Amino acid sequence: MTVTVREASCDDSQHWDDYVRAAPAATFFHLWGWRTAIENAYGHDCPYLLAEQDGRIVGVLPLVRIKSLLFGHSLTSTAFAVYGGPIGDTPEVVERLAGHATALADHIDVDRLELRSLVKTGLGWPSKDATYATFRRPITADPEANLTAIPRKQRAVVRKAIGRGLTGGIDEDLDRFFHLYAASVRNLGTPVFPKRWFAELLRAFPGESDILTVTDGGTPVSSVLNFYFRGQVLPYYGGGGLEARRVGANDFMYYDLMCRAGARGCTLFDFGRSKVGSGAFAFKRNFGFEPEALHHEYYLRRGDRLPDASPNNPKYRLMIALWSRLPLGVANRLGPLVSRWLG
Repeated sequence: MTVTVREASCDDSQHWDDYVRAAPAATFFHLWGWRTAIENAYGHDCPYLLAEQDGRIVGVLPLVRIKSLLFGHSLTSTAFAVYGGPIGDTPEVVERLAGHATALADHIDVDRLELRSLVKTGLGWPSKDATYATFRRPITADPEANLTAIPRKQRAVVRKAIGRGLTGGIDEDLDRFFHLYAASVRNLGTPVFPKRWFAELLRAFPGESDILTVTDGGTPVSSVLNFYFRGQVLPYYGGGGLEARRVGANDFMYYDLMCRAGARGCTLFDFGRSKVGSGAFAFKRNFGFEPEALHHEYYLRRGDRLPDASPNNPKYRLMIALWSRLPLGVANRLGPLVSRWLG
């Protein structure tokens, strides 16, 4: 039977998620809730493409359209996410989805179409293969096994934090998380996402998201918003206050999350994307994770130069340095005006 591709509607959301939850190549960021959160928080257009054959879904490709004066006009799979790209029952389905996406990119006249994938699509598009890496490894329900899996030097930091009496707990207070996260990203020179974004994510994924906050003597020092998908835990947005590094709060937080996730049946800890050579990249390696290259593939419609939104790009370096010096209140007001276009 012929494979047809069309844009999905809200009526397709349940069937879409049923397919994603069963498809081996799917990720958390392929779920329909990601679209719901993006539309509600940012108002971006999300043309989600659905491939069908003989009345059943055989592939999907989530896309987000962002038009920015600073970063250009793009279609991304998936924006605000680590992973994405087309998934299908066969390579032919993937090709059909990509073909429909390129036709859409031509029709709406974007600068580029970007696919973010764990595994190359085989489409032969220009790609960045050594810029970003992801970090994943097994965890268990045994706290001691999780601790032993952390290399000796980092394990000592965790043990010291445990001895200090740091405690972690699932937190219903979004404001507490946001305060810690916003301070952390400001210090890195990065515009913070709006608080509404995090509220929409928690609303879109009930039972598949939570916040873990670490306290020191009752004072919150670090916090992380997590996702859960098919036995995986993904600590996705995390940050710590000024005391976090001194008391080892972030190290303890991720260990505590490993143990909590293992207790609820998770077997894989997905530490997410980091730029090769960055401090976050080194931190994750020191925690016992080995990097896996991520593939950002592009269909370019404006020249042949791959986009570079990296903090190391001289075009943004001064902006980052200035942002890190902003008063936190100012950064929190201005950040959401910029971050909605970052994708």
